[in-house]
Amino acid sequence: MIQKIEVSGVHLEIDEKISKYVNRKLGKLDKYLPKKSKLSAHLEVILKDDKKSVNHANCEAILYLPKSKIVVTEKTINIFAAIDIVEEKLKTQIRKYKEEHESLKRVSRKIKNKQKNII
Repeated sequence: MIQKIEVSGVHLEIDEKISKYVNRKLGKLDKYLPKKSKLSAHLEVILKDDKKSVNHANCEAILYLPKSKIVVTEKTINIFAAIDIVEEKLKTQIRKYKEEHESLKRVSRKIKNKQKNII
């Protein structure tokens, strides 16, 4: 479970039901994070309600990671659907983050091994 999750609402009152739903859906994303990033991960969720537009429920999630920040937004008719879509988008972005950082580790290991072999 992500240690720190902040849920705030703009033109929307955050009740216990919405807060629990966000924690249940987005709090479990830490299983996709690299081990070293889990402790310092911080998630900020901003829920907006704009009655003027057709897709009036807006969910924005900002995941703060070491040396990176992942921002995902989604507009739909229902706030719960927006949270679900944001969860899937965050999973995809976290996988990309993890692959990128693992490939950097492999490259640095290869360089270190080559330097050891030269010496």
